[in-house]
Amino acid sequence: MEHAATLWFMDKWTISPCSTGYAIHNDEHSHKCIIGKSGLIDAAAKREGDMATPLGSWVMRCVYFRPDRRSAPLTELPVYPLGTDLGWCDDPADAAYNQLVRRPYPGRYEQLWREDERYDLLVVLGYNDAPPITGIGSAIFFHLCNKNTQFTEGCVAVLEDHMIEILAHSSAGTPLVITRQLHPVPAA
Repeated sequence: MEHAATLWFMDKWTISPCSTGYAIHNDEHSHKCIIGKSGLIDAAAKREGDMATPLGSWVMRCVYFRPDRRSAPLTELPVYPLGTDLGWCDDPADAAYNQLVRRPYPGRYEQLWREDERYDLLVVLGYNDAPPITGIGSAIFFHLCNKNTQFTEGCVAVLEDHMIEILAHSSAGTPLVITRQLHPVPAA
């Protein structure tokens, strides 16, 4: 990519509690983020539908974007346009559990093309995907929120300008490390 020389990359982004809620941070940046309604949970205890965000290190696999609303973000991660026919299987009984599916799809899935702007930039995290284990959680994404968002269903979410900055400083293999360790600096 011709822009690669202008980007600098982080070894990781960490998500942790701070005095204002939760922050996503590295050595250079700190931003407010939103996690699941049920808070943080040990990955071994994570279950489908529990509204909790799993602790651990989850690699950013790829980015999807809504081409009707925005251009592709500047990043070294693989980037794909989101289509109206894409979904993510969240049915533990389905062979495609925790995988991208094309609609119409006979099993249960989450629609990725949404009316709200939450998935206008959507990062697939490497949680429960190598291979997926039935029932321990699916569709743990890194996605957008707005200033009124109070929680997610287990994902991590940030404001769009923060997401753009994070993606610009991320490459294939960059992990989001979700921890209970307190981040002493308030999120901006």
